[in-house]
Amino acid sequence: MAILRVEGLRKSFGGLTAVAGLGLEVEEGQIHSVIGPNGAGKTTLFHLISGYYPCDGGSVVFKGVDITSLSPQRIVRLGMGRSFQVTKIFAKLEVFENVQAAVLCAKGEGLNLFSRADRMAREATAEILDLVGLGDRSGDLAGLLAAGDRKRLELGIVLATSPDLLLLDEPTCGMSPVETAKTIELIQEISSRRSLSVLFTEHKMDVVFGISSRITVMNFGEVVAEGRPEEIRASERVRQIYFGEDRCTSR
Repeated sequence: MAILRVEGLRKSFGGLTAVAGLGLEVEEGQIHSVIGPNGAGKTTLFHLISGYYPCDGGSVVFKGVDITSLSPQRIVRLGMGRSFQVTKIFAKLEVFENVQAAVLCAKGEGLNLFSRADRMAREATAEILDLVGLGDRSGDLAGLLAAGDRKRLELGIVLATSPDLLLLDEPTCGMSPVETAKTIELIQEISSRRSLSVLFTEHKMDVVFGISSRITVMNFGEVVAEGRPEEIRASERVRQIYFGEDRCTSR
């Protein structure tokens, strides 16, 4: 059963077509990746799905609800969590406070952030920090974290909203190979433990082929191929459009 269904999605900026009548389905419990060259339209697609950009045409249906015209805030409340290519955290707050604020907002306690926050949602916050591997960094200033830990913190903030679907835009961007491996293990663990569906973009092909149940390949705003990892790896069209012959055959 599809948790997310995108049909005929379109978006242009002046004379540039960023997304051209795109269709996509993400099944419940699936880790689904979207890949493609720079400028293929991947981040724009995520902005459209999550309500950050208005659509020029087409529809986005999430858990059976048409969310095409909804605001990002309403989409989050329906159960869609989103991380960004450039990490978005509260740099001047402690790690614990970042996640705690997200937990409180998700519970409708946003107005109490500065009055009773020190006594609220501590157990839920600690559980999330342990899950993303930052339990021992809870008192650190978020702005002083290394790139990999910032990404982990952002993931913790997203998890605080109790999502059913995670949209992750290049979750391993800027990470070392060791950090990348840990983050991929974390995404798999979270997806399994919380029964989450995941839709993510990524440029590291070892990551894509290592954890994806299904892969969608974009080019110039269109879907040029979709299938299981082994089907995408064997696709002549994908080799020509995206990977390049030498890169693909060397793996």
